[in-house]
Amino acid sequence: MPKYSTSAALVFLVYLAPCFAQSPQKEESLSSSFGAGPNAFIDLLALMSGHCKTLKVDGRSFGCKTVAYAHGDKGRVNFAVAVDDPDDESHVVSFSGVNGKRADDNSYQLPIDRMLLNSKDRPKVDGLPVPAEQPSTGTCRQTGNFAARKVTDVTCSATDSEGRRYELLFVSDGKPVSVRRIRQSAPSIQDPFN
Repeated sequence: MPKYSTSAALVFLVYLAPCFAQSPQKEESLSSSFGAGPNAFIDLLALMSGHCKTLKVDGRSFGCKTVAYAHGDKGRVNFAVAVDDPDDESHVVSFSGVNGKRADDNSYQLPIDRMLLNSKDRPKVDGLPVPAEQPSTGTCRQTGNFAARKVTDVTCSATDSEGRRYELLFVSDGKPVSVRRIRQSAPSIQDPFN
């Protein structure tokens, strides 16, 4: 498995940037239900090395190229999956939510309130693809710790407002997580141990 480079992190930033910075008029309708802000930016990006034992999008199974954790400075978190789709090199599925909680040092849970779906057919704004947003309910669970640069697995399950199901079981290959702090911001994880 190749080591992740700064260029890999930048590719994910390009895909994730529109997920955090939205147009002001769209933001008005989303701010109360999704908790994002019009000037939100990614402040932490973690790329995980391993493979998807399960990745299902509306009943269709896929492999994955990589999984990333992206934290926005307004508290929104995405578990973004670069889908190994032979028909679409731009296929990215993100489980997105706010108010993640840590049960202990090696366990994190994120309630999902929307799915972000990107593909080659999505419109672009300022050259960046804008994902389709689907209100959703579900949960992601991460076993491991970014501070220790070790994640064992990530499991996610969500159902969108149109009844489509999304499932992820990502298993690490044991290599250290590549963590990039992009800018400093206040933590948004509810942590009973601090």
